[in-house]
Amino acid sequence: MATADDLARVAEQESRLVFDAFDEATAFEIGSAIRKRGLAENFPIVVDIRLWDRTLFYCALPGSTVNNTEWARRKFNVVRMFHRSSYRMVLQKARPDRTFPVGDALPIDDYVLAGGGFPIRVKGVGVVGSIAVSGLPERQDHEVVVAAICDHLGIDRQALALPPVSNS
Repeated sequence: MATADDLARVAEQESRLVFDAFDEATAFEIGSAIRKRGLAENFPIVVDIRLWDRTLFYCALPGSTVNNTEWARRKFNVVRMFHRSSYRMVLQKARPDRTFPVGDALPIDDYVLAGGGFPIRVKGVGVVGSIAVSGLPERQDHEVVVAAICDHLGIDRQALALPPVSNS
């Protein structure tokens, strides 16, 4: 049931977290907010905000590695292919090996089932890019992005937060 609950909440996040417009200034504001939180909470993350044609914001915080950069790139590709968050795809595909099924024909060098990539959806336009965070457990990578978008859009982040993980 937890997966079904998460899927429903992520779908709600994707439908509600829509921008009126998205440009370089918006990317800088959101990226800077994620960076500030990451520094305050000692997150060893990479933040990568891209439109389909170019990178608008990138930063690597202390403790992050080139692997995080590669994971962020692969998460971006997943969002670009499916116009859904990469965490939603993790939940839908439920594959512990982090790869897409052979029938999807998506090379592991370019696509990964890992949370942390979230679509930039613009009202009246559709999905135009992705905000990706890499370096934390995937659910937390996802949460960091969602919280930053909520804050930017003036939406209560708790209202859209994923339910707590049960340890039972």
